[in-house]
Amino acid sequence: MKMLVTGATGKLGTKVLETLLKSVPASHIAVSVRNPEKAEGLRARGVEVRQGDFDRPETLDSAFAGVDRSLIISADGDNETRIRQHTNAVAAAERAGVQFITYTSLANASESSIFLAPVHRATEQAIVKTGIPYSFLRNNWYLENEIGSIQGVMAGAPWVTSAGSGKVGWALRQDYAEAAAAVLAGDGHENTIYELSGKPLTQEELAFALGMVLGKEVTVQQVDDASYADIMREAGVPDFVVPILVDIQQAIREGALEVESNDFEKLLGRPVTPITEALTQIVHGITQTK
Repeated sequence: MKMLVTGATGKLGTKVLETLLKSVPASHIAVSVRNPEKAEGLRARGVEVRQGDFDRPETLDSAFAGVDRSLIISADGDNETRIRQHTNAVAAAERAGVQFITYTSLANASESSIFLAPVHRATEQAIVKTGIPYSFLRNNWYLENEIGSIQGVMAGAPWVTSAGSGKVGWALRQDYAEAAAAVLAGDGHENTIYELSGKPLTQEELAFALGMVLGKEVTVQQVDDASYADIMREAGVPDFVVPILVDIQQAIREGALEVESNDFEKLLGRPVTPITEALTQIVHGITQTK
């Protein structure tokens, strides 16, 4: 049995590999990475490192060769780029005769209004079209995405948002990684969709939990989208990123990430990490890197 993880040197991929290596022999694991030199640590542990670039389809045939089960981790970039890259990876998996594809998708991808959703809809459809058994891991939102806001609060700033009363199913990247590893290495996940969401919380509820962790009251500043954009620019966010952040706030306000699900518990065999514990880990990580 050979398992392949793409994007294995990224933030999520690294955690997936660490989880897999606790229960799967390294000789059963291969990784597809754009820059193999970044995966030398994995090679030293017995993992097979393969060069695979989603923008160079000719590299993907050797990356997927002889693979039984694959985890395709969604790439970074604009929507058009990501759809092209993901389609290349799916096509390579099909040519290689891969028997099972796991894909890291987005919450409620088939219905979502969030600007990221078209990438995941297109990729899910491409996978289904191959006829290969699949599992879609519809990841809600990484709590780590909020590190900038958490750092701001720790420095004395309010929690700024234009998301109104919209809720988000935040969870730690580690929880998403463990769920992905469980599906990739486990049985009985053919043609499944898992909505991986923590308990949906409003911005106020998240800020309250952060205040509990920090031992201080966290003020929430609800603003409109234009004001939010201005505040982000003043905080040093690059101009090209600001509209993306505004779109995310709008989507949250409209309920795009409000998903109630116990799928995490099914896959992890335990509850998702409670929000205060998760925030404690992030705050500790911020403190350690200062």
